[in-house]
Amino acid sequence: MPDYLDDLRLAHVLADAADAATMDRFKALDLKVETKPDMTPVSEADKAAEELIRGHLQRARPRDAVLGEEYGVEGTGPRRWVIDPIDGTKNYVRGVPVWATLIALMEAGEGGFQPVVGVVSAPALGRRWWAARGYGAFAGRSLSSATRLQVSRVSELSDASFAYSSISGWEEQGRLDGFLDLTREVWRTRAYGDFWPYMMVAEGSVDLCAEPELSLWDMAATAIVVTEAGGTFTGLDGRPGPHSGNAAASNGLLHDELLGYLNQRY
Repeated sequence: MPDYLDDLRLAHVLADAADAATMDRFKALDLKVETKPDMTPVSEADKAAEELIRGHLQRARPRDAVLGEEYGVEGTGPRRWVIDPIDGTKNYVRGVPVWATLIALMEAGEGGFQPVVGVVSAPALGRRWWAARGYGAFAGRSLSSATRLQVSRVSELSDASFAYSSISGWEEQGRLDGFLDLTREVWRTRAYGDFWPYMMVAEGSVDLCAEPELSLWDMAATAIVVTEAGGTFTGLDGRPGPHSGNAAASNGLLHDELLGYLNQRY
């Protein structure tokens, strides 16, 4: 099995640099915010963090390709870093601390590129999660000060906690009935949003979560953290990994039921 620990250490260095840049502008009164063609916001901090990460990668891994939310893809080859400089930009620009920098390394393999390293860093929450293939998933302040992550063993929907981002996307896709039926079956629902539900699945504090529309950079890092913690991460179509344009994550025991509800009458 390849050793990805050097790449994981580099991902932490990248996250440290991004954290410093994003926290420096968090809640800044003069923060510049624009609207992208898809009507989502982008701040100067999003752009600066991605530029910073790309600069580091150009020096440390010049042969690797880079795909980022703000500046697209650069380079080719069997290794590709996938970056979301600020996942949760709407929270960021409103001063809500639930946002994170997502950094993943993907390698070409069977079924296309698959994540082999992932770091999710949420500096305003003082939290960081990470994983590498075959190494496990962890949370803590550094590689040397960490707790291993393990998904829950909840096996009944009536005992399960379900997290999501919003209701509108499910309605737009015609999946609202199944979504609402699921919320009625589970013990608890909360709309934490963005990266956080996936990290809580990995920690075992939430049992299942899903989102109806996502991009690769939203999922590459979170997918490997969930799976290395013993969970299951697929698209709503059941395809493993972060390639379906949407996501369903669980402790594995409840995954078939999760997909069943979200695809019923669809």
